[in-house]
Amino acid sequence: MASELKYLSGFGNEFQSEDPRCPGALPQGQNNPQKCPYGLYAEQLSGTAFTAPRSENQRSWLYRIRPSVLHQPFEKVKNGHVTHDWNEQPPNPNQLRWKPFDLPKAGEKVDWLQGLHTVCGAGDPRTRNGVAIHVYMCNAPMGDKAFYNADGDFLIVPQQGTLHITTEFGKMTAEPNEICVIQQGIRFNVSVLEPSRGYILEVFDNHFHLPSLGPIGANGLANPRDFLTPVAWFEDRDIPEYQIISKYQGQLFEAVQNHSPFDIVAWHGNYAPYKYDLANFMPVNAVRFDHCDPSIFTVLTCPSNKPGTAVADFVIFPPRWAVQEHTFRPPYYHRNCMSEFMGIIYGKYEAKEEGFQPGGASLHSMMTPHGPDSQCYEGAVTDPLKPTLIADGTQAFMFESSFSMAVTKWGFDGCQKIDPAYFKCWQTLKKNFNPHWRPEK
Repeated sequence: MASELKYLSGFGNEFQSEDPRCPGALPQGQNNPQKCPYGLYAEQLSGTAFTAPRSENQRSWLYRIRPSVLHQPFEKVKNGHVTHDWNEQPPNPNQLRWKPFDLPKAGEKVDWLQGLHTVCGAGDPRTRNGVAIHVYMCNAPMGDKAFYNADGDFLIVPQQGTLHITTEFGKMTAEPNEICVIQQGIRFNVSVLEPSRGYILEVFDNHFHLPSLGPIGANGLANPRDFLTPVAWFEDRDIPEYQIISKYQGQLFEAVQNHSPFDIVAWHGNYAPYKYDLANFMPVNAVRFDHCDPSIFTVLTCPSNKPGTAVADFVIFPPRWAVQEHTFRPPYYHRNCMSEFMGIIYGKYEAKEEGFQPGGASLHSMMTPHGPDSQCYEGAVTDPLKPTLIADGTQAFMFESSFSMAVTKWGFDGCQKIDPAYFKCWQTLKKNFNPHWRPEK
């Protein structure tokens, strides 16, 4: 399947694409002609307000076989383990760590939507202000079912297994060490050929942007040309009962229609799903002394209305060289006015090599202290400071948010993956204070 896929390159570009089976399907010169080529319907999908500044305005024009309004009424369905009820559990400021989340059991068929579980979050999609963090564990295709999120954007981080995603804009795959973003309102279907697991960052407020580079200059971190958007692909398929699932105000609703929703023959605009290979990230770091803040590893950011403060940042800790002099190289001990949810795709995270496992996670809440475990600290203050390749064979990431996260009932109890011994990784840190120490002359 991957060899058949084609992509458009660049972040936030004004793209145009048509399925080669219908040349000329994309109208020229105007968006909404009286009669579209091939008898298609014109439909606009708006990701921002009509009057948003041009530099921020996001919308796409879709030319489809049937308009998306052609469905039966939506009806409420069971939510499964998706929730935005942040009052399910009493607050807990402790450091939390989850062991790897369980994949579906043998003989059990679970598709991507059925395997979606909310771990934590904050805010309210009704007022478009907040975030949610989910995990998914699945082993079966979605079949004749499509999903769209009316509440916000999904940033999907596969950890195990490849996702084969069909969207209204075309097809794409997302493998471990790749991410994909599917924005608010875009319908998609996920198929898997093997047990799959991963993480999702959902934002209600805004869309993801590349961070400003400031004094770094024009290049570095995630470069726009490395983001890929699918090209137009359609299917004209009549189906007696095709399910359209909507996540609306934190609840799931289902409508039935008699055809595939993936019938867009051509499209143009700058509001489209995209993917990115984390191996293309170009780290920038100190080369003399001291330790940069983790913000230097930001791939994408969803800004808030407060300058310099994000609704959520997606940050990675990729393989990179550490060459600083007279510097404590691991992550420093820290208390933060942000919430930090971490996951690991593969390998061993350098600050906690033993307990932090691929497919698991941790949450360090606002102003709760955290940092390297005892073993990492002892090694860091005694190892010779020669150039060292750190995080080799490892990819860890962080969802960092200005919202104070509440953990769901499933996240605390239902998954049964909380590590009660997490706090012990710091308990053997020694008191090294020596009041008689004097600098050498």
